Amino acid sequence: MIGNKSNTREEAAAMKLYLTLVNKTHRLPEDWPERITLVSAKNAMHETYQLESETLKHFLALRDSLLNDNIGIEVESAYRSVEEQKELWAEFEKDYGMTYCEQFVAVPGYSEHHMGLAVDICFVQDGQVMEEHAPGKEAMFDRVHAVMPEYGFILRYPLGKELITGYGYEPWHLRYVGAEAAKEIAARGITLEEYLKG
Repeated sequence: MIGNKSNTREEAAAMKLYLTLVNKTHRLPEDWPERITLVSAKNAMHETYQLESETLKHFLALRDSLLNDNIGIEVESAYRSVEEQKELWAEFEKDYGMTYCEQFVAVPGYSEHHMGLAVDICFVQDGQVMEEHAPGKEAMFDRVHAVMPEYGFILRYPLGKELITGYGYEPWHLRYVGAEAAKEIAARGITLEEYLKG
């Protein structure tokens, strides 16, 4: 009985961890690095990336399941430090301007990518990244979005929810929240912010 209670407490703590909100008004918790275990892996392009351990496990399961539909997804961007986010912001501001950054790039310290729970995906064929406007990509995103809740992922920045999330539509940005929450969020067509409000 004690073991069951302990397991329940651990599960509740894990669920709370995976539902942590980081957005434009909620900064990454100061003690976040002590709460998670980052694991390194390589993508099909032979680039090393890091994700929180459970997030990586479930992402790899999602990736493998999509291969059965002849859809190849890979990690394009995963964990980023605050310093890396600063560099990214500066690069995007230089190339695209401040308005673009405010719509699509998180302020350093307020990015989900600092959590190790967020994955930006790309599509690959024969180990090569597909072009941005390759035919059929929209249908491929639709398929990814349909199956990913089974593996604990949500579409973090859906179309039409920009006023709630603070960001434009990003079909490539997946966030791990655990299967139970992901299924409910997908079924109700809501955002993480709305889910956490109850």
